[in-house]
Amino acid sequence: MKNWINFPRVEGETSRQAHANFPANTFEREMGKEGFFGPATHFYHRHPPTGWTDFEGPLRPHAFDSTRMVHSGNSPWECKPILQNSDSLVALWTCNVAMDHLVRNADGDQLLFVHNGSGDLYCDFGHLHIRDGDYIVLPRGTMWRLEPFDSEPLELLMVEATGGHFQLPDKGIVGPHAIFDQAMLDVPTIDDQFRTQQSEDEWQVKVKVRQQVSTITFPFNPLDAVGWKGDNLAVRINWRDIRPLMSHRYHLPPSAHTTFVARGFVVCTFTPRPIESDPGALKVPFFHNNDDFDELIFYHRGDFFSRDNIHPGMLTLHPMGFTHGPHPKAFAAGAQHAKKETDEVAVMLDSRTPWDILPDAIAVELPEYVDSWKAK
Repeated sequence: MKNWINFPRVEGETSRQAHANFPANTFEREMGKEGFFGPATHFYHRHPPTGWTDFEGPLRPHAFDSTRMVHSGNSPWECKPILQNSDSLVALWTCNVAMDHLVRNADGDQLLFVHNGSGDLYCDFGHLHIRDGDYIVLPRGTMWRLEPFDSEPLELLMVEATGGHFQLPDKGIVGPHAIFDQAMLDVPTIDDQFRTQQSEDEWQVKVKVRQQVSTITFPFNPLDAVGWKGDNLAVRINWRDIRPLMSHRYHLPPSAHTTFVARGFVVCTFTPRPIESDPGALKVPFFHNNDDFDELIFYHRGDFFSRDNIHPGMLTLHPMGFTHGPHPKAFAAGAQHAKKETDEVAVMLDSRTPWDILPDAIAVELPEYVDSWKAK
């Protein structure tokens, strides 16, 4: 059993409460372990921790504009993979037309996040209507296909838990019904629409295993279940169903917004919430070193108040060891109580294993992103 060296000490001018009531003219920086779950120390600096004038080397942060990327195809296995490591594969895919085949991921659980569009999902478990903002968890081995509605393609962020599983986080002292009640998790149903698509026509299943695709042909539609029971399930939750933890006196860390956990990484959801109203409370994300995790954020909707020049469809990657926090404009606005609530929606992935940036992401990278912390 491990024990941290965690006997708190204080030296010099500090705040007694993290993220509130800083000494005059100082900037707080958190240096912690295990993301935001482990021991931490808070430093109070005279200058912003991101006040660099130049930045060279592999620790540079990254921003990618997926709206400049063509990521459509006939199959999700023709997607654009953008990041990969031993625990996860992150990709983008746009489904423009009804899939004429089924797919199955034998490499790991599949998480779909619907960025834009709506349509129907058919899988082993039945049928679901899906829309923008939906998370859909498909257990490893699930057969599935999508049919977008005619007027709006389905634009998807896809995250694979390679060799692993998506689970719900331990919600600790706030109890199992916080953030969202598990009863809010929808499951597919064997309804009339699902039964109608069952046919004796020839169907193919494209199975991905070890990142290679095999094609299996059946003389019938394999989505022919008449019923099922169990707790290894396909489930859906929409960000609109999430009720974020909040405190008007304390800026909560990103870990408070964890939606799913998997081996080696977590998925968090930032949804609209009131901004802290206590006069001494920090009102923007705090400067921090996320030394144990790579941090990826996919921007889905709204005005991203802690970042300049970010629009929906962009992604940012902050490598482990990179000190970061709000941009200067956002920090100043927060100090002046300019906003009373956020209106942003974003998906964050924190990975313990560094990601490799794949060529399709490099092609749409914005190299000037590192300069966005410079005071204008």
